Amino acid sequence: MKVPAAAIHFPEEDRGWILARIGECLESGRLTLGPNGAAFEEAFAQLCQVRYAVAVNSGTSALEIILRTIGVEGREVVVPTNTFYATAGAVLHAGGRIRFADCEPESFALDVASLRAALGPQTAAVILVHIGGIITPRIDEIRAMCDAAGVPLVEDAAHAHGCLLNGKSAGSFGRAAAFSFYPTKVMTSGEGGMIVTNDEAIYREAIVYRDQGKEGFATNFHVRLGYNWRMSEPHAVIGLAQLRRLGEFTARRAEVAAVYDAGLPGLAPRVAAVQPPPGSLSSYYKYMVLLSGVDRAALKSVLREEFGVALSGEVYEIPCHLQPVFADVNHGPLPKAEDLCARHVCLPVSAKMTVDDARYVLESLEAAMAKVEAPAKTARS
Repeated sequence: MKVPAAAIHFPEEDRGWILARIGECLESGRLTLGPNGAAFEEAFAQLCQVRYAVAVNSGTSALEIILRTIGVEGREVVVPTNTFYATAGAVLHAGGRIRFADCEPESFALDVASLRAALGPQTAAVILVHIGGIITPRIDEIRAMCDAAGVPLVEDAAHAHGCLLNGKSAGSFGRAAAFSFYPTKVMTSGEGGMIVTNDEAIYREAIVYRDQGKEGFATNFHVRLGYNWRMSEPHAVIGLAQLRRLGEFTARRAEVAAVYDAGLPGLAPRVAAVQPPPGSLSSYYKYMVLLSGVDRAALKSVLREEFGVALSGEVYEIPCHLQPVFADVNHGPLPKAEDLCARHVCLPVSAKMTVDDARYVLESLEAAMAKVEAPAKTARS
């Protein structure tokens, strides 16, 4: 690939630092719940403008633990259907029932009207997903609706490391938030996740849940139905190194996005970029583009095979309510999400891309669209 869909970036200096710190872990024998994990938690809490952070082994675990601490068992959790399986799966694993809601095209996030219709006496929580690193401009309205209904708002911030809206950080809008450090994310720890919150009760419960439900690290007195959700010290070391670079990573992604912003209007109305709202800082985990009258599968194939440009995975190709695993979940019509999922692509973005790479992507996109549209025009004539 001339331009891969995504790329993990570990500068040489960081690789040396990581290996040295992991060597210290091996020498000391402290491989879990040690000083590196604590340092990672403290630094990430500061990033998110919150009091507490709890490192765990995945973003999925982070969500499930939050839902368990809230107490969703036997009750409904509102989940936007345009999200990754893990968001909805965490609800079921925590004992809750899923209530899927629709999504809006401005940010691909939870649709306010659909949320309003979904809220009811059985609602235990609402999950808001920051798709592609965009915080919806309607987040204050969503939070006000949740507050009025007495329902906790939970942020799935797996895409939103370092994102801001009007100076407020992703992870600080709701009762608690879950981040993922999977290798495809803006920053990674290899595998891992983080719970962030200002709620001391959630923080203390999360510490118990992540370590097999034990009352304390040094005891075998189990007070919750926990699990092995710990983050290892080597994973925390990798996360610390990446967190130190997060500002650089997002700045480079913003440079790539600026090239796309400048060039895509020339391809209108066949394409339209999904833009972060005014007053926001996006991580640009994804650069989402809505297609109009363009065969998505054909476009992706031509870009890959003829131009060496790989588009990253959609967010998401199939909404959750149409996934076979959730076939038994009741929902109403969710037409906005179905439309969004069916006709968008994500242009490649990474901290290793250059401005020239982004320009090449735009040139390739225009040429590929011409190739895809030519057979369609011939068929119509």
